[in-house]
Amino acid sequence: MGHKLSKVTLALLSAGAINMSMTMAAHAQEEEKEAATDVEVIEITGIRSSLSSALAEKRDKNNLVEIIQAEDIGKLPDQNLAEVLENVTGVQITRTAGVGTGVQIRGTNANRTEINGVSTVGSGSGRSGINFEDVSASIISAVEVIKAPSAKTIEGSVGGTINLRTIRPLELDGTLASFRVQGENSSLTTDSTFTPRLSGTFGDNWETDNGDVGIVISASYIEQDVTAFRPRADRDNSIASDSGVASAQSFNFLPIQFFVQDYDNFEYETVNLAGTIEWAPSDELKFFFDAVINDQERLQESSRIQASGVSSLRNFAVPDEFETINFGSLGGTNLGSIEAALSGVIPVDLGTDDDDPNLRFSSDTNSRITKSEIFRLGGEYERDTYKVSAEISSSSSDTTTPSFNTTLNFINPNAPLDPGGANDNSTPFIYDLSGGALTFGVASDAPFGPSSAQLLDPANVVLRDVNIGRNVAENSEDAFRVDFTYYLENAITSVDVGYRYSKTNSLRDQISSSVGLRSLSDSPRGNLFADLLVAGPNNFNEADGRELFVRDFLLIDPEQVASNPDGVLATLQNAINQIGGTRNINAPTSSSSGFFDIEEETSALYAQANFEHGIFRGNFGVRYLETDVSSLGNSITEDDAGNELISQVVTEGSYDFFLPRINLVADLENDVVIRAGWGKDIRRPDFDDLSTSVTFSTSPNPPVAIGNPGLLPEEVTSFDLSAEWYFAEASVLSVGIFHKKRKDLFVNQEVSPFEDPVTGFRDTTAPCEAGGIFNPIADVNVFGADGGVGVCVPTSTKINDSGETTQKGIEIAVQYDLAGFEDELGWASGFGVLANYTKQEFSGGTAENSATSRADGVFALSTGVAGIDVTAVQGLIDLSENAYNFTVYYEKYGLSARMRYTWREAYRSTDFGSTSSFPWGFPVVQDDRGQLNASVSYDVNEQLNVGIEAVNVTESDVTQYCVNEGALLCYQGLTDRRITLGASYRF
Repeated sequence: MGHKLSKVTLALLSAGAINMSMTMAAHAQEEEKEAATDVEVIEITGIRSSLSSALAEKRDKNNLVEIIQAEDIGKLPDQNLAEVLENVTGVQITRTAGVGTGVQIRGTNANRTEINGVSTVGSGSGRSGINFEDVSASIISAVEVIKAPSAKTIEGSVGGTINLRTIRPLELDGTLASFRVQGENSSLTTDSTFTPRLSGTFGDNWETDNGDVGIVISASYIEQDVTAFRPRADRDNSIASDSGVASAQSFNFLPIQFFVQDYDNFEYETVNLAGTIEWAPSDELKFFFDAVINDQERLQESSRIQASGVSSLRNFAVPDEFETINFGSLGGTNLGSIEAALSGVIPVDLGTDDDDPNLRFSSDTNSRITKSEIFRLGGEYERDTYKVSAEISSSSSDTTTPSFNTTLNFINPNAPLDPGGANDNSTPFIYDLSGGALTFGVASDAPFGPSSAQLLDPANVVLRDVNIGRNVAENSEDAFRVDFTYYLENAITSVDVGYRYSKTNSLRDQISSSVGLRSLSDSPRGNLFADLLVAGPNNFNEADGRELFVRDFLLIDPEQVASNPDGVLATLQNAINQIGGTRNINAPTSSSSGFFDIEEETSALYAQANFEHGIFRGNFGVRYLETDVSSLGNSITEDDAGNELISQVVTEGSYDFFLPRINLVADLENDVVIRAGWGKDIRRPDFDDLSTSVTFSTSPNPPVAIGNPGLLPEEVTSFDLSAEWYFAEASVLSVGIFHKKRKDLFVNQEVSPFEDPVTGFRDTTAPCEAGGIFNPIADVNVFGADGGVGVCVPTSTKINDSGETTQKGIEIAVQYDLAGFEDELGWASGFGVLANYTKQEFSGGTAENSATSRADGVFALSTGVAGIDVTAVQGLIDLSENAYNFTVYYEKYGLSARMRYTWREAYRSTDFGSTSSFPWGFPVVQDDRGQLNASVSYDVNEQLNVGIEAVNVTESDVTQYCVNEGALLCYQGLTDRRITLGASYRF
């Protein structure tokens, strides 16, 4: 076609980046205006405008940066920012109930998020910044991912720095006014048909006697209702062929240990505001003020059905069918194979156990109420030979997490009560784990089986647990920075120096109460609080059409809990009092052991030289930082009388680092760009990983997190090399490699308590000499002979891996647009494609996970090695070795359509259903997963656009395996399809 691409690129920079996207930085805008006087201006719009201007900006950068720009105001490729980032080469995401929440850049979660170059803070204890679910994509005009930092780049990222950009008003070439109305539907929710999504933007600038003034205001209001079904089955015990128990077979096998039917519903209400005022009194001087305010309430109304105490029948219940489980290899050890229960009935056998298996109904009514604020005030002054800029910024995120969680025990009227007075008794279950579906239900046709009417009778449930919380998290960072640039007229084109001071605070206050009722004398029947009870959701089969599930059960109404928690509490307490119960459901109080307040002060200096000579350009420099840390916590001891003595303890520490960074770009002929980058960075520990706070659960399964104040920052040395070929208009083929050496990697270590290989019992007295920690409020459940509370549970602690680790990979991306073939293809010239592929590896490290004592007992049977002790290096969590996405788009005649398929390979995960524990001692493996998203819109006229968007079109589920990929299926996540209809109007 004979395009002169350098000319086209300059035109795109001027017409696309300035006139259409309005997102280029001010100094770049001036350079582009000068260049535009010598070239033809090519007008492009829509998807092509965003792709072309982003590509042009990427090409012009002196370091490796990936950029996504909105095709129009409030129209990034996706409405969730995590899912927007999934378009970027080398980026994968994790989801909660199908909604993108976590972002991995080049296989790691250790990244930073900024807004307009200002550091953000999250609602939790992490270092990655603001939660992506808290920010509406509609207020963001562009997203850039800095993969190769320069000395200017703020430290703290291993994979990359994400910068979310809003519109700059002085770059507007006319009045901007737009409004968007949408409604979203979730395929699995039972609460709503369509939830509203509203957004609007206004911007303009004016010439006044006192200079140019510009303003932009963007706002959005979003409601979202998403649902996921999460069944789980545990088979992490064993029956030996020579055990002599009633269920023994001629072969060793894994019996059923536990079943969970988890229904998660999240309702979001989010308000986002973003505003900018710019004032340029003269051509040399400019002032600006940015404000971004995010206010979100996320209400969780989840139900959980547990088949508990199933393991008590493992020596009696005989499965109907078995499957062969091949464990593969871990730590260089071939773990062999073993049979596992596949289908059957867990019966009631009063001679074996008079109150197991039992049935429990839990209602989790949790909220996360977060308000985040980011403010930036600054100015810049530029003359022919120098430029100076300064700004102050403040980021904060205050979060409360009100929770009111209850558990009911089902008292089966067809089975005798426990003669010991416990408030549970036996219920038979039926299960079928074949076909890749973890299904179980109540065996109503078995002896003692309850009917649907009995399951829904308030008189057949009793109150078991009431857990109330109102935890507080307050995070903030205040910063000041000043930057100076001196322009030169030689190979060194400019020199940058700067200073940044920041003070970061993170406070946690755990405010909670936990009341466990274990005897019928304290547990009121449901008919005494029947006004609070409602039938639970009965659509657990809608995701995959399963026939077997628990469809009839009662819950304490989450709507009443959310609207009137004090009234619910009073009703439950009154019910306890009516039966003469002695327990009080206390209001939540602050936990001394759950409090910490950590402050960090950092001073950072940098110097950077920017150069350009011949075909070469780039930068080199060094960043130096000093950080002082002060941690305030509570030391808790006891006096001779057993009373708690609390004293505040302050721990202080400091560290400093030199971080050299180099970037080199070569602009070769034929529009080929070669990039190389080398640099060092650090990653600070999450705040809760530094704290010695301890939080206990009433369940004996989740590990107790114990902080490690001795954690050091991770160090990473990165090298990048890439080639970009701009082979046609608005098109590119790029290939790159990266290599990262990481030192002091943060690794999660779990220590499990010892379990007797015959009885399965744990120690029920403190201290836990054989591992774990004594939890005074956890149910003993099947881990002891006499029930009650107080048992040794697992611990979880972050440590620095003593070995060096390596991450390396290759990234390939292609973007091709057919618009230049209008004469040859006609209507088909509207097509274009984007695709990328990432292959990455992780090696090294010495920190190991160890199999639980129960798992080692299984492996002794599967391998024939008595006393086997299985360990394996943990590796990098959430790392997929292979990932790709492929997008096809069409834009012509006012029609705009886009379809993207994203796939990532299996990876190790610490997110195991409703618990963070490792049931076998190792992180679970989340299986390969692909997802299809699509959107279609039509320009009715120059102002009005209507469209439809679909997320997770094929309703792809999540599958997790224990031990190894494809080994033992233990968890599923069945997620919804979300459809959004809407219209936008641009005035």
